[in-house]
Amino acid sequence: MIAALVAGLLAGYGIAVPVGAVAAYLIALTSRTSLTTGACAALGVATADGLYALVATVGGSAVAAAIRPVLVPLRWCSAVVLLVLAVRGLAGAVARYRERLTPTRRAEPPTGPGRAYLGLLGITLLNPITVVYFAALVLGGHSAVTAGQAQRAVFVLAAFAASATWQLLLACGGALLGRALTGARGRLATAAVSSLVMAVLALNLLIS
Repeated sequence: MIAALVAGLLAGYGIAVPVGAVAAYLIALTSRTSLTTGACAALGVATADGLYALVATVGGSAVAAAIRPVLVPLRWCSAVVLLVLAVRGLAGAVARYRERLTPTRRAEPPTGPGRAYLGLLGITLLNPITVVYFAALVLGGHSAVTAGQAQRAVFVLAAFAASATWQLLLACGGALLGRALTGARGRLATAAVSSLVMAVLALNLLIS
């Protein structure tokens, strides 16, 4: 049981800690909204990681075999989604910056917690890196993936908990960043950097 717990924590942190497009988007979203919205978005990411961990433990090698043929289309779909988010995020930031200069314009409604949760859940589910990571656990015959039901349950819950704690930490960082960059130019710069990171990672998916 302890081995399954440790394996789940390592698997969760292993997929969550590397900062990629999802992390950049989570930080930028929290910085321009609120910690509550960011926390819900973080739980959306963790839910996706937990679902993939569950699929990996339940489906076994059959899931890995089913994943192989769709990895390339999934990679393209993920790249397109990231590019759309990058363009939309930058366009929205520019629009908000202009609204600060012309306060008579109608403000764009902020992203709510529920929408943030579902949005990050969908983005993470489409992330081919997440798919490949948990597929590799299956293909490698990880002991926690092939163990009994109780060990599998512990593995999945530990993977979810590890991902959730890291994503919530990123959300807190985004909230602090949003408080530090209270000016219109600071928020515009944050959104621009986030959009650039997502665009670069999307292009990398397309050419790799």
